[in-house]
Amino acid sequence: MTKILLLSAIVFGAGIGIPTMAAINANLGGRLGSPVFATVILMLLGFVLSASYLLLVQGVPNWPTQTPPLWTFAGGFFVVFYVLSVTAIAPIIGLGNAIFLVLLGQIVATTTIDHFGFFGSIQDQVSLRKTAGIAFMVLGIVLARKVV
Repeated sequence: MTKILLLSAIVFGAGIGIPTMAAINANLGGRLGSPVFATVILMLLGFVLSASYLLLVQGVPNWPTQTPPLWTFAGGFFVVFYVLSVTAIAPIIGLGNAIFLVLLGQIVATTTIDHFGFFGSIQDQVSLRKTAGIAFMVLGIVLARKVV
């Protein structure tokens, strides 16, 4: 139970980090006059921090004997797409609207991925209860924000 609480707190902190990073990077993009340049800086800093942790704390793992399928590397595309989109669009439609639309996209994608067990995820089929919960989440987003 303690491990689950700790892991939950870490993921909650990551959730706090998403809109914080979006606001900071959108501000940087405005100051630099280029959301793309701001994204490059963010990704470069992320690379340096991740590589430092890998080298200094964890140690470099052995490369697997079989190369992972090409699609497993697609996360890099999605993280750049997310950061660049929010960095460029949040100053136009507002940070709250941008993040709430991201949240809506996450709800749709998560439900689909879980339902079908895509990408090796644990399959968790959509039920009436889950559909009602998702509907309330979407309604909450709509009520909390005036999107565009």
